[in-house]
Amino acid sequence: MKTVAAFFTDILVASLCVATSAYANAASFKTSFDCNQATASVEKLICRDSQLAQMDLELFRLYRLALTDEHSVPLPDKVMIDQQFWIDARNQCASDPEPRTCTIGSYAQRAFQLRQGSAIVRTRDPDRLTEGPLAFRCAGLNALLGATFFTTQPGVVYLKWANASITLIQVSSDTGARYTGKDYQGNYSFWQSGSDVFFQKPGSNAMSCKAEPVG
Repeated sequence: MKTVAAFFTDILVASLCVATSAYANAASFKTSFDCNQATASVEKLICRDSQLAQMDLELFRLYRLALTDEHSVPLPDKVMIDQQFWIDARNQCASDPEPRTCTIGSYAQRAFQLRQGSAIVRTRDPDRLTEGPLAFRCAGLNALLGATFFTTQPGVVYLKWANASITLIQVSSDTGARYTGKDYQGNYSFWQSGSDVFFQKPGSNAMSCKAEPVG
């Protein structure tokens, strides 16, 4: 089993590889839908944004895997219905003050749901751009902290605990991987230093977190 430090090292290496690929293919971004037929503002945004295009392809791959899992939660027929509702909700990001940030968050949350609900989605993906959900026990946080990562450039992590959630973006760091973001409550940080992981939410000090086994 990989250590937490080894896991984050893999995340950093994967992000660098994706960055090189994105630069090489900057002239044309492939998506799960036909960009020539795109009419929704969010779809047009995805077509001209390398990071969003990568997230779109990865999510579509996760979705197709979930449809093959007879034991997924929810079951495949419900996954199909939920996916359409999700697409409709994603497209509503066009009216958000920050459409791109909203769209990134939408993809990150959906990836978390699909990976959480299906063992096939979590394991049958050798070329994946997603990892998790991992679970962390953080000192001072009553609930487990769930984390799903997108190894795009920059990287993305979706965090969920109790009834709260936040999507954070990877930022430059001298050591390990660091993600930051904010909502109406304030600023959040999630980072790794050596074998230790830390989470900080508005109004609290940094909390030390330890990885928990994931069933």
